[in-house]
Amino acid sequence: MSTGEPRTINELFSQAIERRGNNVVMSYKRDKQWHDITGAELRERVQNIAVGLHQLGLSAGERAALLAESCPDWSISDYAILSSGAVNVPIYPTQAVDQVEYIIRDSGARVLFISNQKMLRRIQPALDALKGKERPRLIFFESPKEGALDGDALTLSALESLGAAERARQPELFAQLAAQPTPDDLATIIYTSGTTGVPKGVMLTHRNLVSNTLHSGAVFDLHDDDIALSFLPLSHVFERTVLYIYMYFGVQICFARGVETVAEDIKEVRPTIVTAVPRLFERIYATINKKAAEAKPMQQKIFHRAIDVGRQIAVLEDKGQSVPLRLRLEHKVLDRLVFTKWRAAVGGRIRFFVAGGAALSPELAYIFAGAGITILQGYGLTETAPVVSFNRPTANRIGTIGQTIPGVKVKVAEDGELLVQGDNVMQGYYHMAEETEQAIRRYDDGVWFHTGDIGTRDQDGYFYIHDRKKNMIISGGENIYPAEVENALMKHPAVADGAVIGV
Repeated sequence: MSTGEPRTINELFSQAIERRGNNVVMSYKRDKQWHDITGAELRERVQNIAVGLHQLGLSAGERAALLAESCPDWSISDYAILSSGAVNVPIYPTQAVDQVEYIIRDSGARVLFISNQKMLRRIQPALDALKGKERPRLIFFESPKEGALDGDALTLSALESLGAAERARQPELFAQLAAQPTPDDLATIIYTSGTTGVPKGVMLTHRNLVSNTLHSGAVFDLHDDDIALSFLPLSHVFERTVLYIYMYFGVQICFARGVETVAEDIKEVRPTIVTAVPRLFERIYATINKKAAEAKPMQQKIFHRAIDVGRQIAVLEDKGQSVPLRLRLEHKVLDRLVFTKWRAAVGGRIRFFVAGGAALSPELAYIFAGAGITILQGYGLTETAPVVSFNRPTANRIGTIGQTIPGVKVKVAEDGELLVQGDNVMQGYYHMAEETEQAIRRYDDGVWFHTGDIGTRDQDGYFYIHDRKKNMIISGGENIYPAEVENALMKHPAVADGAVIGV
């Protein structure tokens, strides 16, 4: 085992499992029962799959694509791909078929991990368009319910058996494979979907991912007895890096069965930490509001008063102002009548949610804060592996994206664009030199990544995002940020959506 601070994901995994071999590191639900995976069991599976990939002829630096819903097998395969010395190319389960074809061809993936035959049927046209060596070898997480797999396809179980047999002959082989990558070797190519044109392959090294994992985790306030519920797609770098953080810092990971079962799973798991997107909180609040609207008039009155009082207190506390005793006493009563049910609905043990992927409405954050549910807004991009900044449990300023994590610098350019510098910044876009030069530029004070986001920084080091640079409207010499106006419009109950157009 490597000593000192890990430099690659392989070292990070090895060190984590060395400490947590007898502990439960992952849990998942199948056949109405929750099943645990210990560190030792996880290590065995990762080693078998990594050696199995080597036996299939996958060499260091070659690509293995991963197209499946989030589950333990996704994470296990990720560690195994990297441990074999190869590069992981995740593909969103809902990715358009033509983009699946493009990603496999552009990355040169020689192996494709795929969830099941249902997924295969969906993307079959993409595989049919690939000829000869372009076609990757398929590895299925789930065995077919009927018949055998076609061609040279394998199940994940069969790949593990292949690796286990070779490890019995060469016990030292896994360690040799896992030691191949250096910190600056490519670990993953993540293709961003984008709204126009072909996907851009973001190249992230082991150093990018490890630095972001260690620096984010160091200020995350994680405990050995924390339990996390994971339901966001692992094909997105946000949840994937979060799981690296959980693994290294000792948090048990419980996989939800899917987005549609989160409400049920969260009550069973009773997590202390959950990473989510703002849309989840919007849905939770909409559901709560709907139930309140169906209640008796007196209950509705109590509900709305609780919202109002809780919000008032949250705003005062956020601004560092004192809360009147009368308000605190009223809130204490209303909390028992209303907000205890909210907290029970999310398991009753939540220390905090972490929100990323989109802007979180400050109004919604205040309402949840008033209910005793903390939501920490963060900010990052695929190109920054991904975390740039986030609010801490002990330093949360609603309406901001928090303060930068250690090892990451952010400056505001003259035109308001946020620029990022640090070991987390990508190496560039795969096969796209011109786009890379536009995004990563050298200045007198070093190399900076252009985020494309317009933001500001306050005197305490908290950052605010106003809009995308390309959306900014200049009118009468003033900079107008459409997102701010649109969000203000959509606060009105009669407005479902809004758009600002510059003329």
